[in-house]
Amino acid sequence: MTAHEGQDPAGSDRQTVDRLLPVWLEEMERHDPGAAHRVRQTWESGSLTEDTAQDLATWVTARITDTGFNDDEGPEVDGPARITPADKESVHRWLAAQGHRV
Repeated sequence: MTAHEGQDPAGSDRQTVDRLLPVWLEEMERHDPGAAHRVRQTWESGSLTEDTAQDLATWVTARITDTGFNDDEGPEVDGPARITPADKESVHRWLAAQGHRV
């Protein structure tokens, strides 16, 4: 058995969301404090609206910082947190498991 086979994918996906959602909210607060406050309230109540889920899915896709390219092959995206393609997949999978269209 490999290390990842013993993990609960839903729990791992939730951990990724828990790690990245505050980064997203911090960025959102710089541009639209009111919207960030509303999202934070819905998140703390245990849910996200469909529009919010779509925004999170789009944000995490746009903010992938670990492109898999080396310095000679492509750009490096700077950001406040390392976001891998696997992180994007985890967030999308978690959102879909919550019933959101991704």
